[in-house]
Amino acid sequence: MAHSPRGWTGARTPSAIKRVRTAQRKRAINQPRRTAAKTLVSKALLVANDTSAGISGTPEEVQAAVQRAVSALDRAAKIGAIHHNAADRRKSRLMLKVNAMLAGEGLAAPAKGARQVGKAAAAKQAKARIAASRAVKAKGAQTAAGKARAALARTSRSEAGDTAAAPAAPATDTAAPATKAAAKPAATKSTTKAASAKTSTPKASSSAKAATAKASTPKAAAKTSTPKASAAKTSTTKAAAKKS
Repeated sequence: MAHSPRGWTGARTPSAIKRVRTAQRKRAINQPRRTAAKTLVSKALLVANDTSAGISGTPEEVQAAVQRAVSALDRAAKIGAIHHNAADRRKSRLMLKVNAMLAGEGLAAPAKGARQVGKAAAAKQAKARIAASRAVKAKGAQTAAGKARAALARTSRSEAGDTAAAPAAPATDTAAPATKAAAKPAATKSTTKAASAKTSTPKASSSAKAATAKASTPKAAAKTSTPKASAAKTSTTKAAAKKS
């Protein structure tokens, strides 16, 4: 049976619960020692900086602040709050900084790196880096399998582009010019029907030809009828002349 409710996400077993208790006790002992050591080290640095700048403090006050910081580091290392090597390192750095301040060097701030290129050049370099990173990402893993996949992707894309760019089947221009369509609407209808019939079957093409012939017969008959009519008129005039 569980020792804690189901919503509990911490320790459940007796040994884990005991570890939690021991960690809490150690933290209650170690954390104040760590905090005190850090606070005293920072105070010693502030006193040394003020003394070197002539604001306040004397060399005796600086020495007392440094001694307090060193003793705090020793106590923290003695009880195990920090490692003894860490305590020695911090004491050494504290001494070096305090001696430099008292020598008149002051607390040196980290120097800011000067810009070597202009804004336009920096923007250009950034664009080049972005393009290079995109190219590397698009190229994929530089292995045999990755290269094969990249080649397959390129071929598939090229094939898809070729199929998309292939020209469509040429459509038959069945529509007549606008002027002819306005002059001969019947002829355009017959030609469109004939063109559609040609694309379907040969029988339909023959029927379309017949339809076009039928459509053109009235005009031919009219054309042929006119000479006959003129001949009939001439014969009647000749007969009338003979009679007279």
